[in-house]
Amino acid sequence: MKTVTSADGTSIAFDLSGDGPPIIFVVGAFNDRSRCAPLAKLLEPRFTVITYDRRGRGDSGDTAPYAIEREIEDLEALRNSSLS
Repeated sequence: MKTVTSADGTSIAFDLSGDGPPIIFVVGAFNDRSRCAPLAKLLEPRFTVITYDRRGRGDSGDTAPYAIEREIEDLEALRNSSLS
């Protein structure tokens, strides 16, 4: 597990595997990053796969108040982490 800090300071937990163009899996509201692990394993040979815990779930932090814009900032932080 790795973490990245989103724009509002929230820690977002993620797993990174594979090599190639990045794919970020966004799981449903009642899931964590482990839900996508089997599919991520299949895609690793061709893609850099990022599975993450959305804010307030799993190993990620949560900063109030909730706004959809924060989720977009989380994705941006994850995207930037896959490029470095």
